[in-house]
Amino acid sequence: MSNLKVYQYAKCGTCRKAVKWLEAQGHELELIPIFDTPPSEAELTDLIQKSGLEVKKFFNTSGEVYKEQQLKDKLPGMSSEEQIRLLSSNGRLIKRPIVTDGEKVTVGFKEDTYEQEWTNA
Repeated sequence: MSNLKVYQYAKCGTCRKAVKWLEAQGHELELIPIFDTPPSEAELTDLIQKSGLEVKKFFNTSGEVYKEQQLKDKLPGMSSEEQIRLLSSNGRLIKRPIVTDGEKVTVGFKEDTYEQEWTNA
C-alpha cells in the first residue's frame, strides 16, 4: 500500500475514523497535526488543485473560528488567494482530515469516497 500524508487533529472523531480506516487498508500514514503545522499557502494551493475542489470546500464551516470570524458572509468577497492565505494562517479553519498521496487529495471523511480513492492505492 502507499504512503499517505494525513493532516489531522488527534482529538477529532472524524480524523480518528479516517486514520483507523486507512490503517485497516494497510496504508503507511504520516500524521501531521493540522493545528500545530497547518499546510503553507503553497502546499494548500497544490492540495486544492489536486483535489479538484473549490477553495471553500477546504473550510471547516462547523468550526468555532469560522463562525467567530463570520466567514460565511466574508468568503464570497475574497479572492482564492486571500482564502488560501487565511486557511494557512489558522489550522482550525481547515476541514479535516486532508489525505494525500502526492497525486490525489481527499478532504473530510466519507467512507464511500475513501473506498473509491484509497482502496488499492
